[in-house]
Amino acid sequence: MNAIKRTPLYETHKKMGAKMTPFGGWEMPLQYTSIIEEHLNVRENVGIFDVSHMGEIELRGKDALDYASYLVTNSVKKMKNGRVKYTPMCYPDGGEVDDLFVYKIKDDFVLLVVNAGNYEKDLEWVLNNKKGFDVEVLGKTFDYGEVAVQGPKAEELLKDYFKGDVPLVELGYFKSMYGTLFGKKVLISRTGYTGEDGFEIYSDSKDIVFLWNEILDKGKAFHILPAGLGARDTLRFEVGYWLYGDDIDETTNPLESGQGFAVKFKKGNYIGKDALLKIKKNGIKRKLTGLYIPHGGIPRHNMEVQKDGKKIGYITSGNYCPSLKKIYAMAYIDLPYIENGKEVDIIIRGKKVKGTIVNLPFLEPRAGKKKST
Repeated sequence: MNAIKRTPLYETHKKMGAKMTPFGGWEMPLQYTSIIEEHLNVRENVGIFDVSHMGEIELRGKDALDYASYLVTNSVKKMKNGRVKYTPMCYPDGGEVDDLFVYKIKDDFVLLVVNAGNYEKDLEWVLNNKKGFDVEVLGKTFDYGEVAVQGPKAEELLKDYFKGDVPLVELGYFKSMYGTLFGKKVLISRTGYTGEDGFEIYSDSKDIVFLWNEILDKGKAFHILPAGLGARDTLRFEVGYWLYGDDIDETTNPLESGQGFAVKFKKGNYIGKDALLKIKKNGIKRKLTGLYIPHGGIPRHNMEVQKDGKKIGYITSGNYCPSLKKIYAMAYIDLPYIENGKEVDIIIRGKKVKGTIVNLPFLEPRAGKKKST
């Protein structure tokens, strides 16, 4: 068994009284005060997350962009410098290796940011499939520190402290640039996984504690609070974002999960394209959909969904949504049974609990609404 890993901010979290929990092979803060308080503060003000556990893989060389295009389903080959794209990365059968962000730094430098628990698996996958490409693959996760500053006041908090080629207020959604923040070199992107406007900030791992402390200090005027994995999960869940290992994995494909917007069939060859074309031609058999649960408990991963005593699907994620004050779940449901407003049964601890099929997301994301430059 691999030893539990800790980010450079581990001691800082402990000093702040965070409740720690293992996640993806890392010991991470679950919460500092309460999940609901941290969640609502991100929606209303601004929060800061330690996301240094995320994995960074660099592709360098003249075929860096071509190789990235071969690895992922989204169209990345014509990306301009500084663009970021969300994309699945698939196996030959269409199942998902991971979902990730692709950063186009320049033609010969692409940064892949992958899920923490998948880093070793993803790095091996990327190393093993580069035959025929003039590219160097570098596992750099321990060299990077990363924090996410999320919420409607994130830009106001950071804009006067960041120095780059353009002012921070001009940085568009899913765009990135290098610059300095509080005098430290960073790569900053207008991205995140909360559904709110905000930024993800990458630095040398040795600088991330300084940046965390400075952001928290300057953020006092904006009601900043540190937020843990608990709030990160409820925030992403409300807006219908996927969690690898729960909502998507090697047994699911992006056409049934709702990630079809990031699957491009008109681009060149990529791993999994033939399988996905076949799935598209034959039609999906199930779909990731939403469920509203008025009472009876919170559905958890792998709980069975039934109709008239017959299994028709299973829960992927379920949670109380603090912004909506309601309980929802996501589930793969067989297509014949998907119709908004229809009732199904969820088996929670041996009891049938009623759920109603609803659209995803439960809460419309606000990220990207401000900027589209």
